[in-house]
Amino acid sequence: MSFTDAPGASPDRPLTGAALLGLLVLTLAHVAARLWVSPALKWDEGEQMLWSQQLAWGYGAQPPLYTWLQWGFNATLGPSVLALSLLKHTLLALTYLLMALAARQLMPPRAAVWASASMLLIPALGWTSVRDQTHSVLVTCAVAGSWWALLRLWRRPAPAGYALLGFFVALGVLAKYNYALFAGALLLAALSVRPARAALLAPGWWWAPLVAALLLLPHGLWLLGHWSEASAETLQKMQIDGHTGVPKGLGALAQGLAATLLPWAVLALACFGRGWWTAAGRPAHERWMLSVFGRYLLLIATALLAMVLLAGVSHFKERWLLPLLCAVPLMAFACRPGLAKACRGSWFTIVIVVFATIFLLMAVGRAWYAGKQGKPDELNHPVAALTDALRQAGYDGHSPIIAADHMLAGMLRTRFPAAPAQSCTGAAAPLAQCLTDATAHATQAGQGWLLISRADKLEPGWWSMVRAVVGDRAPQSLRLPFVHLPAEAAPAHYQFIWHARDRP
Repeated sequence: MSFTDAPGASPDRPLTGAALLGLLVLTLAHVAARLWVSPALKWDEGEQMLWSQQLAWGYGAQPPLYTWLQWGFNATLGPSVLALSLLKHTLLALTYLLMALAARQLMPPRAAVWASASMLLIPALGWTSVRDQTHSVLVTCAVAGSWWALLRLWRRPAPAGYALLGFFVALGVLAKYNYALFAGALLLAALSVRPARAALLAPGWWWAPLVAALLLLPHGLWLLGHWSEASAETLQKMQIDGHTGVPKGLGALAQGLAATLLPWAVLALACFGRGWWTAAGRPAHERWMLSVFGRYLLLIATALLAMVLLAGVSHFKERWLLPLLCAVPLMAFACRPGLAKACRGSWFTIVIVVFATIFLLMAVGRAWYAGKQGKPDELNHPVAALTDALRQAGYDGHSPIIAADHMLAGMLRTRFPAAPAQSCTGAAAPLAQCLTDATAHATQAGQGWLLISRADKLEPGWWSMVRAVVGDRAPQSLRLPFVHLPAEAAPAHYQFIWHARDRP
């Protein structure tokens, strides 16, 4: 049984023009803000600048899709802050749009906009994704697309719909591996409810696994040969402590769930009040859908508890929970479609607009605020001054850059786009071998090389290891004032060795 004839729920009916215009304006404002704030890079941005220098089937602990997209944006716009910002904020806009389209399968435009815009009140998406996230943004976008594809199938099963679902499944796995938990829970929940199961297994259902399998096959083969590389960093971040970490794990899980959902829940309750209990619910013939939602959340809760109680996971990041829980507002508004006519709904619209404005202002002022606090952020690094100083020291702008961390390497790549850049750290490979290979390769290619570090992110012994590789050549020092910090504040400290190309 589908809900094709639900009033006001035609999937072909567009969202309101005002909502689309607001989303476009907000997206362009964030891109402009990022360009204005600083030419320096955050940690994940620097990582993408390095990884996107070449295409690969995998990049360490992360699937490749985001980096492939970044490669494409860099090829079009050049390796730049514009390419970084435009990709991320396009994906964020698509996330809100796809969730709104998913909600439109169940509710009128007004409520669909609320269900989608509610994700702005989830801090991991509304703010943290703006501040510095990449793969988490993409996987949340894929999750929103998956909800849309699935709800369309429940309304109107068709081979093209199954192919669309398979497409989003593949995108989700290629975005971030925790998508598999979302997809598994949703599939089991849907198969456990008869009307949903009938829609999922209607004629043409095999298009979904076929499309997903074909798109995932190349990366899957790579993953088989690089499993330890792909899983080691994730397991380390989860801090698996065994049974001794259970209390810590339960506390971390509770804190993560509260931080993810509580801000939205409190504000939605304050705006709609008793409407959550008195507004009209779904018609009887559509209530099976609510069973799917409830069972999905139960499966997610069970999986998360099992990670703590059985696997000893003691650490949960909010961004890990984001793709699993971002559809909770959609589920809530789907349970109470009568809220679409609530007079107090305008309050909720105002709350969304206010928080969207606050987060935009925070994005504009974050480097300035860090400077006023006397705690320089990565965006306070004096990129333009550093670029000029390196040129004055003789750097030719195209010889390889070897940095002590990937933010610095990625940042310099945006300033010297003709130069290959990499970071040599103990985390990626044996440091001595990395330095030896990088400098030797440059020398064999008839190029010079630039070794550089920043004092605020430098592994102990890095320059000692450099001396073991290149000899007792003392690095030059640069002390440049951080941007937006008081004149009396300690400056940024860089050290570098510029080795010009050997002349025949």
